[in-house]
Parts: sequence; C-alpha cells; structure tokens
Amino acid sequence: MINHPAGPPARPRVDLDDGAPPRPGRSLIPLPARRRSRLRDRPRLARLTVLLAAFVCAACGLVYELELVALGDYLIGDTVTQTSVVLSVMVFAMGLGSLLAKRLTRRPATAFALVECALALTGGLSVLALYSCWAWIGRYQAAMVGLTCLIGILIGAEIPLLMTLIQRIRREDAGRAVADLFAADYVGALIGGLAFPFLILPLLGPGDGALLTGAVNAVAGAAVVLWLFREEPAARIRRLLWAGCTLVLALLAAAALGSDSIERAARHALYGDQVRYATRSRYQEIVLTGPAEGPLRLYLDGRLAVCGPDEYRGDEALVHPALAAGPDARVLLLGGGDGLALREVLRHRGVRSVRVVDADPALPRLARTDPGLAALGEHSLDDPRVRTTAADPMAWLRVAPDEEYDVVLAALPAPSDGGPVKFHSQEFYGLAARLLAPGGRIAVRAGGERGDDGGRAGGDGDGLWRIESGLRAVGLQTTPYAVEGGDTTTCRPDRSDTAQDFLLAAATPPPLTLAPDAPPPRALTPDALRGSAARLTARRPPRPPAPLTLLGRV
Repeated sequence: MINHPAGPPARPRVDLDDGAPPRPGRSLIPLPARRRSRLRDRPRLARLTVLLAAFVCAACGLVYELELVALGDYLIGDTVTQTSVVLSVMVFAMGLGSLLAKRLTRRPATAFALVECALALTGGLSVLALYSCWAWIGRYQAAMVGLTCLIGILIGAEIPLLMTLIQRIRREDAGRAVADLFAADYVGALIGGLAFPFLILPLLGPGDGALLTGAVNAVAGAAVVLWLFREEPAARIRRLLWAGCTLVLALLAAAALGSDSIERAARHALYGDQVRYATRSRYQEIVLTGPAEGPLRLYLDGRLAVCGPDEYRGDEALVHPALAAGPDARVLLLGGGDGLALREVLRHRGVRSVRVVDADPALPRLARTDPGLAALGEHSLDDPRVRTTAADPMAWLRVAPDEEYDVVLAALPAPSDGGPVKFHSQEFYGLAARLLAPGGRIAVRAGGERGDDGGRAGGDGDGLWRIESGLRAVGLQTTPYAVEGGDTTTCRPDRSDTAQDFLLAAATPPPLTLAPDAPPPRALTPDALRGSAARLTARRPPRPPAPLTLLGRV
C-alpha cells in the first residue's frame, strides 16, 4: 500500500538572482513579489522593455561610430583611412568589452546602469573632445583611437549584461534569447545608421547630434533598466546610481549650451580672431576669415583653399589655356562653387553659357552673400549666363542631360591635395568625355604645390602621370603644363618656391596659348606655358604608370 502525503507536493523554488542554470523539465519560479517591480509581474512586457532598451542602445552605439567617422573626414580628410581605423578599433574594443563584462554579470543591472552612464557621457562628449584636441593639442589621431577604443569597450559590455537581465526575467532556451536580443540590436543599428545622415547630421550637426544621442542613451539604457531591476542594488547604491544618471544628463545639457562657445574658441585658435563665417554643412566645414576688404582666406575642412592675394594663379591656369584652344561658347565647370574659376571663364567674350556643378550648396551660397568673397569673384555666380546645380560631380555626370560642351573644367582637388580619387579616375574622365562637343577640351588640376625637384607636397611623385594615364585611357591626347607659385604663397611663405601642375586634354593634342578675347592673365604668358610644358614632358616616365580607377589605389 502506498501512503500519499497529506498535502500537495512541494514545488521546487529557484531564486533567479542566484544565477543558477535551469534544469530540464523544471519550471522556474520568479522572484517573490515583494522584491520585484510591478512590471516584472508581467514577464512578457518586462522582456519587451529590455529588448527595447537594447534596440535604443544599439542605435546610439552606431551613431557614435558614425559621428567619429564623419568628424575624421571633416577634419583630416581621407575618408577610407578614417573609416577603416574607427571600424577596426571599434570592433576589436567591442570584443574586449564582452570579455570584461563576464566579471560584471553577478550584478548585471547595477553594472549595466554604470556602463550606460559612462557610454552616454563618453559618446556624447566625443565630438567636442576630439574637435578640441584637433584645435588646441594637435594629437587628433591618438585621441580618436583612444576614444574609439573606450566607446567600443563600453558598447561590447552591453550584450552580455542584457542577456543576463533577460534570463533573470524568464529563463528560456539560450538560442531563442540570443536571437531576440541580437534582432533588437541589429534593427536598432539599422535605425541609428539611417537616422544619422538623414536626420541627425543635417538638423543638428556632429556635435549637438552626439550630445542628444548621449542623453537618449542615458535615459533608455541606465534609467529604464535601473527602474525595471530596482530590487538588485541596495537602497544607498540605487540612490547613487540615479544621481549619477542625473549628473550625466546635466553635464550633456551644459555641454550643449556651451558647444557654440567651444567651437568659436577652437576656430579662433585655428584661424585667428577674424573668423567672419563658419558652418559645417553635410559635405564639409567652411570657414571664411579676414576683413571684408581683404585679404580673404577660405578654409574647406581645415585646408586653406583660397588666399586672397594669390588665389588667381590656379584659376587662371585652369581656365585660360582651355578656353583659348578652340570654341568656348558652352562651358561645364565641375566644382568651383566659390565663383573664382567662374570669374575667369566669364572674362572670355565668346562664352554663352556656363553650368556649375558643385556638391555643396553652402559654398555657392556663401560666394553670393558674403560681400568680400562675392567681390573677389566679381559676382560671377549672379551672371545670367550661369546655371548652378547642387550635385556630386560624378553622380551628375552619370545622369547628365543630353548636352554637349566645348570645354569641361574640373576645378577639383587632386588626390595629392586631399581630394578623392574618384574625381581623377579613369571612370570620371570617361563620363566627362562623353559630353564633349567636336573639338572640345578637358582641363584638370593634376597636382598641388610642387617643388623644383618635381615632387608634389604630400603626393607620391607620379600623381601627375597617373592622372594623365586616366585621360589617355579614355581616348584623349594630353598636354601637361604648370604655373609658378601657389594659390596660397602669400599666406604660406614657406612654400614660395612651388608650382602647380595641370593637364589639357582633347581628341587631338591641344595647343597651349592664350585667347585674344580675354584680358591677359596675371600669372600666365604663352612662352611660360610652353616652357613649363617642355619641362614636364621631359620628365614624363618612359613607361606611364597605371591610371587611377575606382577600384585601384592612389
């Protein structure tokens, strides 16, 4: 005979806070009600809240990443290098953070609140901190790597802690929990990645965008989890955590209020006290300095692009030989949004129409509205013969209307000057050559300021010939030439003994001459042009280097 117990069988009780793994076939009892928040009585809703926190934190993490990439592109240029450094260091640091998080899983809610507060403060202040390092200290690369590593470690610690928190709400198969957590993480990254270029960057800019992202990170990460799992820390620790979260939000708010002052002080340290105009558009940072009566200095992404007393040298060399070598009624100017190369084009009486294609609409707008820059360009952008198009030059060439041009001028910086390879690639020249009318010519800047030894500052020594190879690869004949002196010689006396290289290309070898229907240039003469062409031709390598291509190397 079997004796039955007097009461119902006892159910095993497991406290989820002890971290013990579930046993097969046994249901797990959640924490006693007196130790839980009310939301924890509804495990589905509590679990959804943690996944929502993971979603928001992932979006914020990717925004921090993109902010660092964008700022590096603005300040240093070389987008490929900046992106590669940030992404590789970030991924490595995330793995390191995941390993370090194993030591924090005994108190996951407390640890997660601390991690999110630190991440919100570090990521939120990252842009202002790096901009200040670039302006005052000059150790930008080291600061960027260090800050990227710290942010990556904090981001990497999130997933292990969130996984532990999800399992404390309701034990389930690890594969299902990981799938849900990573789905929330990846979708959050998608939303953050799309919000950055289309909302955060155009509406707020990198600095304020990072600060707002940090505030959202602190609320969604630290506050939500700390409220949901408020039973974990002791009362005194809980009050300290809430105070820390509030302090982070206060610091981010104070930084937002003072960000304009920080940027102004940094710009004055970099560019002097006569900063007249400064903006950071979607494409670049534009700073104009100097008195209205001149001399003016125009900086694009920190690079001195225009120095009033000498700016005419490069623009004259690009424009006048090209327009003198044949018909010049229809001109396409790629780049040149400052209106200075356009000024030289409009001095030729035969010009009937000019289309200017520049990616950044902020630069032509400045050239129209600033009295000093507009006067320097002789109000060329207001000429009725001129049409402006705000578009990336290469993207515009791919969908260009069915028009033909007598002259195509590429007023775009060469790779040796920090310009992107795509604007001097074989593919770019092939697209431009399709728009040439019979007898049409293409003129390009082939290099920056070159010393007497033939090497270019910051170049690889054969940049001129690689660009020439790209033009020849699309069926054009080329003539190299140079102008003595740089566009910034007065502003940079250490580069007084320099020259700039150019290439003129057409279906048949184009002559180097100057047109009689335009005022004589200040920096050019026919004899000087032909002499420079002879010197450069003598330096041409017997085996031309490979052209630049979109899939090649610089």
